[in-house]
Amino acid sequence: MVFYLKGNSRSIKGWGKFAVDFTRHGYDVIMVDYRGFGKSTGRRTQKAIKRDMQVVYNKIKEKVPEKYIILYGRSMGSGFAAKLASMNHPRMLILDAPYYSLSKVAKKFIPFMPLSLLIKFPMPTYKWLKYVNCPIHIIHGTDDRLIPYKTSVKLSKIKPELSKLYTVIGGGHKDLNNFESYHSMLEEIITSKPTKVNLEGSSINVKHSSKRANAKA
Repeated sequence: MVFYLKGNSRSIKGWGKFAVDFTRHGYDVIMVDYRGFGKSTGRRTQKAIKRDMQVVYNKIKEKVPEKYIILYGRSMGSGFAAKLASMNHPRMLILDAPYYSLSKVAKKFIPFMPLSLLIKFPMPTYKWLKYVNCPIHIIHGTDDRLIPYKTSVKLSKIKPELSKLYTVIGGGHKDLNNFESYHSMLEEIITSKPTKVNLEGSSINVKHSSKRANAKA
């Protein structure tokens, strides 16, 4: 089971296409609209959304043992995914274009989110990663102009014994799914055995590729 915490958008409409990378390998995928997004109601606060995500995670645990649950956090969702992983015991955590702290990139997010909302969402991903005890896989494009690639480099050093950084050469913030390497990386990650990441003495194991996906990808 993949619990997919999406990036910033009005609703989950249009996000279903990203589930294919998991469903073709036999995984079910759950996506939700955060409160105040799409058809979800409620006042948007960091505390409330974290609580909501834990409620969903608990529902998943009623049907699926945690050793079969993958947490996937994309952009804005990366912070919530990291928080969930720090409080639970999923099989692994996958972070896609994650931020170090949302408050650190607030100025860049302003065109997409109200400043008043950002002030209430410090989202310190780097703090929560310290308490994650499952394998951490981080995917980031080198040409991401919204959340710099160096952010993932810094995050990968927080728990180096558990972290693995995958680099998409030329990848931006919204186009990683256009790269063949991105799909290959996900396949490698989700089909790997649920054991600790072997970094062979290095703090970071970087996967490089610049090949774009063909029409069939």
